[in-house]
Amino acid sequence: MAGTIRQIAQIAGVSRGTVDRALNHRGRINPEVARRIWEIAEELDYHPRKRAETDEKQEGELRIGVITQMSESSFMIPVHQGIADVEKELRERNVVLYIRNIVSVDEQEQLKAIDELDKLRISGLAIMPVECDSVRSRLNRLMEERHIPVVTFNSDIVGTKRSCFVGLDNRKSGRAAAGLMGMLTRGSGKILIITGFFTNSVNSLRVEGFIEEVKQSFPDLELLGVQSSSGDAKEVEQIIVNTMHMMPDLAGIFVASRGQGGVCCALDKIRPKHRPYVIVYDMTPKNAEALEENYFDFLIDQEGYVQGYRAIHLLYDHLVKGRELNQDMMFTDIKILTKYNI
Repeated sequence: MAGTIRQIAQIAGVSRGTVDRALNHRGRINPEVARRIWEIAEELDYHPRKRAETDEKQEGELRIGVITQMSESSFMIPVHQGIADVEKELRERNVVLYIRNIVSVDEQEQLKAIDELDKLRISGLAIMPVECDSVRSRLNRLMEERHIPVVTFNSDIVGTKRSCFVGLDNRKSGRAAAGLMGMLTRGSGKILIITGFFTNSVNSLRVEGFIEEVKQSFPDLELLGVQSSSGDAKEVEQIIVNTMHMMPDLAGIFVASRGQGGVCCALDKIRPKHRPYVIVYDMTPKNAEALEENYFDFLIDQEGYVQGYRAIHLLYDHLVKGRELNQDMMFTDIKILTKYNI
């Protein structure tokens, strides 16, 4: 026979009201006490009784908010899959995800999404934040005034009290890309760096890491500066075409952002006698095809599935099982792919 709230309260040495608040995530309660209550509930196979009214049923749900950006980009496919899988898994545990997918990198859209989720009384938030003061301020208010834990994933934001970041060590991945480029070129030649938006911290960290490693380990490589493409394939194509018309001996191209398809279009248009070495990011169907067809030499993947899945599960474990979010950075693997191991 399944346990009852009365039995859980007796074993835990607390009131039935405390047990109800812990099991339904209402009000403030000592994390250690909450964790003990949930452990006892699992041991007794406790199941909350179904309520007749929908709004009463929803009152007992644990609500976790999720906000993404650039949601229709191909690199987001595995991220969305990770979110979908953890949503399915947690639904059986009376956890509901309220997801807001934002198509662009839009400050106002993100602020609107945060406010919407706050009104839905979420207990935790997983977010791909836009790096700006208004979002920074709003997240801090959410954490300080509403005591809602925030986990960032894929992109991070400095100057907040967010609990944890789940994603790639972008600076380190940039250094890895530079190491690969140095080996391919034997440490000499002209290198073109293409980023997306200069305000995007993810791209900026990759570029910074790349430049740092080149200066330290491959001083004979000639960096041609950093050009912004806004993550658009057409712009990437035009940058490469213009550069190679002026410098047909270009040795390498490093693309730290989206728009990798522009590399293929540019190379098809120019058809150079000696193709420059190319390193890009993200395991997407089109990038995998381009890798196999020798447009790219290396593809760096950031494990998007793990990012989407783990960020939300961390919040669940914290809110339900009382596990502390005491790891500031939880980095995913830097996966280096070639056409031989894709």
